[in-house]
Amino acid sequence: MKYTVILLYFFFASQYAFSQKTYIQCGKLIDGVSKTSYNEMTIIVEDKKIFSIQPGYLSGDKNDHIISLRNKTVLPGLIDCHVHVEAEITKTSELDALRLEDADVAYIAAANAKKLLLAGFTTVRDLGGTGVNVSLRNAIESGLTDGPRIYTAGRAISSSGGHMDYTDGFRHDVFAHQPDPAMGVADGEAEIVKAVRLQYKQGVDVIKLASTGGVLDLSNNGEGAQYTTDEIKAAVQTAKDYGLKVACHAHGSEGIKRAILAGVTSIEHGTFMDEECLALAKKHGTWLVPTLTAGHSVADSAKVPGFFLPIVARKALAIGPQLQKSFRNAYKTGIRIAFGTDVGVFPYGKNYLEFYYMTLGGMSPMEALQSATTSAAELLGINDKTGSIAPGKLADIVAVDGNPLVDILDMSKVSFVMKDGKIYRNDR
Repeated sequence: MKYTVILLYFFFASQYAFSQKTYIQCGKLIDGVSKTSYNEMTIIVEDKKIFSIQPGYLSGDKNDHIISLRNKTVLPGLIDCHVHVEAEITKTSELDALRLEDADVAYIAAANAKKLLLAGFTTVRDLGGTGVNVSLRNAIESGLTDGPRIYTAGRAISSSGGHMDYTDGFRHDVFAHQPDPAMGVADGEAEIVKAVRLQYKQGVDVIKLASTGGVLDLSNNGEGAQYTTDEIKAAVQTAKDYGLKVACHAHGSEGIKRAILAGVTSIEHGTFMDEECLALAKKHGTWLVPTLTAGHSVADSAKVPGFFLPIVARKALAIGPQLQKSFRNAYKTGIRIAFGTDVGVFPYGKNYLEFYYMTLGGMSPMEALQSATTSAAELLGINDKTGSIAPGKLADIVAVDGNPLVDILDMSKVSFVMKDGKIYRNDR
């Protein structure tokens, strides 16, 4: 009899735990799919997922958890498709690259990841670092530290002298080892294939390739094409064989064209997209991740004496402002656009500025918000799991004070963050 009572206790206890739901009462709801918002709705969450969405303010029964967000705007968890969690650019970045150990980078990355989560970004795509980003992804998945769901490229890949060549601008004998495919520097199709395979071996979720130079490296030119179409095709095909997509850093028009023709999934930055680039992107369904905040930020930083080395400041002043113009043209052309900020180039937590710059480029506030929800989820291939508030989706839910459909800068006022049904922020 005693054992029967104990078994019944555990049975009913487990049933209670399973049946308990969370009722989130939303003053205004933006679901990530609809063209309009909804007033006075309730999201019901059970077991890490959205169970249902109902009109009115529902409360469930006495065992259920009630969260009142009646004076807030509720949205799907936000997705930033271009971050670099391992660093934040400062005046000492070049020195830090020589000074910091991997353990130092890991602590920095963990702190940055938490800032992203508390700013409402429940999912991010990290497009290149030292490989610490892979370990951080695993630590977050294991519950060892808090942060967004991370899809990472591990180490990005470029040519010798390209954007990922960390020896650019330094004396040739400073480094004990010259960069190779394992370090993200590869020349010719055979080395590129090897570089992609080595990143796959490290457990990455996406491949990041640079078809042009960059702004913040110490090379002389950020615009010129640095891979042939065949070299990029080798990366794309190898990645495809392993079930991975390719995101391509590209500023100059020739490097953009080659990347699109080679079949990359997304163009990152797309600074000097001309009419031919735009037509090709639309024809091939290539995504653009514009990183407008990074462009504005580096241009502003370049005006601060001594913030960048002269070679970087010159490129930042030239490339930064051009991003906004190219975005406007891309939006008018109807290219698929996903939200991505390149945070790390500017301080963590200010990702919301991207929404503002997108609206300056012609997007409506709703379109800008959907670029960071449904569109971003589609680019990452996870729209069956997240990106919208719908039954069966993961309970990734954020709330902001105010109404971003009226003032998009209200996206800076995140006051509630839930990821996988767990609350990480609630500023009641």
